[in-house]
Amino acid sequence: MTTTISYPNASDLTADDYIVIGLATCFYKEDGEVHQIEVIEPIPSAALEAIFKGIPTSYKLVCATTLGSVINGEELLLPAGFPNSAQFGDDFLLRIFSAARTYKRRESAQTLIPVGTTKTDLNYSTERKRILNASRVVSKEDNVKQHSHTHKVL
Repeated sequence: MTTTISYPNASDLTADDYIVIGLATCFYKEDGEVHQIEVIEPIPSAALEAIFKGIPTSYKLVCATTLGSVINGEELLLPAGFPNSAQFGDDFLLRIFSAARTYKRRESAQTLIPVGTTKTDLNYSTERKRILNASRVVSKEDNVKQHSHTHKVL
């Protein structure tokens, strides 16, 4: 028996649908200092396949579960094995529904990690820090210089 999730943009999903969530180490800048935080994020099938191929990742662990064990209506439930200090990522509901759809399209990705399994032997690295509130300032020096004849009709 499948339970329908009451979310207007996810009528195609049920509480029994497969999803992988991860615990990522991220950073944010405040007053010139960089602070470390742990973020719970849904992982789409393509990203999971890349992680399993050994690319460096900011995920400490990944856990295969179902939508119903993470979402109860609009309420987010802290998955077992995740620290209480971890926080859910931005737009978590939208992202988890989007990620769940990727596993429906690519069911072979579900064989990488069975439901109820947590995997910690990943290529964990924070060498390239994921700064969540980074802003990019574009200046005139960033413009690409073009040749003088670029816009002329010859």
